[in-house]
Amino acid sequence: MSRRLCEAGHTVHVWNRTKAKADPLSAYGAHIHARAADAAAQADTVICLLDSGEVVTHVLFDLGVAEALRPGSTVIDMSSIKPEQARDHAARLSEIGITHLDAPVSGGTLGAESGTLAIMVGGKAAAFEQASPIFAVFGRATHVGPHGCGQLAKLANQMIVGITIGAVAEALLLCRKGGASMAKVKEAITGGFADSRILQVHGQRMVEHNFNAHARLSIQLKDLRNALATAEEIGFEAPITRLFESLYAQAAEHGLSDLDHSALFLELASQNGIG
Repeated sequence: MSRRLCEAGHTVHVWNRTKAKADPLSAYGAHIHARAADAAAQADTVICLLDSGEVVTHVLFDLGVAEALRPGSTVIDMSSIKPEQARDHAARLSEIGITHLDAPVSGGTLGAESGTLAIMVGGKAAAFEQASPIFAVFGRATHVGPHGCGQLAKLANQMIVGITIGAVAEALLLCRKGGASMAKVKEAITGGFADSRILQVHGQRMVEHNFNAHARLSIQLKDLRNALATAEEIGFEAPITRLFESLYAQAAEHGLSDLDHSALFLELASQNGIG
């Protein structure tokens, strides 16, 4: 995503806690900084892509980023965090004259590289319109409501993704256990009502037993837990999500955390004695 900003002609200042991960961007013209606050001080728009809400809070308010921001600048948080955390960040930044948008993304590494990410944005409509040219570099952005609603939409996305991965895995394993070819079953149902991007992308990984991480299982588990915490906060029952949170948790306990989230297939295979 940083590379795309560079190639689109933006002046880009970058910080990563592991500097070696940011260093290759210098070849595209990005300026690499040793401190997050130093990178933020140079920009009119600051984009965060971090692991969790707690990490976002730490970077913004403990590492000096908020203090370093220019008056009138905008923070676009594209991390996947709890809606309540996004609302808290927006309120704290508003107090010092900084605009905030929560804008998590979906589409994975391929979407980031090709500029086809789905971007779900919460915040004020005027701020969304002002940031639209930046969002266009990354993909298709939709303003879904006030602060926190971008994160709410991302939780919906992750509920659907996580649950559908489980459905595809269980269905393919049923067929394998019964003696059918998973590859041929996937081919047979392609184009029917059960077809989906999850079937095509993650189903193919299951067929190939290729679980190299594109989106880690641990992140999927974090998002499902955030969804359940948000559901509890607003008084909503989510029994299907709760079931799948327990399945992903079992997978994590069995050492699958750093594999792709489609590796839930391995957990379900193990539970059924399928090697």
